Amino acid sequence: MELRLTPEQQQQLLAFIALLEKWNRSFNLTAVEGAATMVSHHLLDSLSILPFVSGDWLLDVGSGAGLPGLPLAVARPQSRFVLLDSNGKKTRFMQQVLLELKLPNVSVVKSRIEEYRPERAFDTVISRAFSSLLEFVRVSRAVCGQRTRLLAMKGLYPGAELEELAGTGYSAEITRLNIPGLAAERHLVSLEKQRE
Repeated sequence: MELRLTPEQQQQLLAFIALLEKWNRSFNLTAVEGAATMVSHHLLDSLSILPFVSGDWLLDVGSGAGLPGLPLAVARPQSRFVLLDSNGKKTRFMQQVLLELKLPNVSVVKSRIEEYRPERAFDTVISRAFSSLLEFVRVSRAVCGQRTRLLAMKGLYPGAELEELAGTGYSAEITRLNIPGLAAERHLVSLEKQRE
């Protein structure tokens, strides 16, 4: 994957997986079990979009257990991340991760995207298994500026969802992602507002 991570970042990522595995036993944060499987299905899956992430002010919508936001924040300490989720159990887990991993560039917000009003528009808004592309565009409007890029992480090629985007004013670029240890298909859909 050509990831350039310092030994400290690698340790932080492994500590995150250890915390996720520990909390998952009690709080059922993810259906994926076992540290080895979590590394490929969660950690590497999240980091696979790193080359497409840009800007200094990023939002992870429906972050759940902090995926992909927490791994990306570890890998991009120069950027500021907001992890948004309406589930209290999941936001408490993310807060604990911030405390233990000492991540000063991350904020956790317990809210639905429809009710959240940030201080300014985000550079990039990311979602992983959050909603359809059309719904993602719709609910993200209030947190986007003219140049905000939307990144939607998908499994199978989302042909039908892409057709629904016609007339929304967004152009889509699709990239197939290859994740070591993961046989299932993964695609990234990059959405940008078309220039007038």
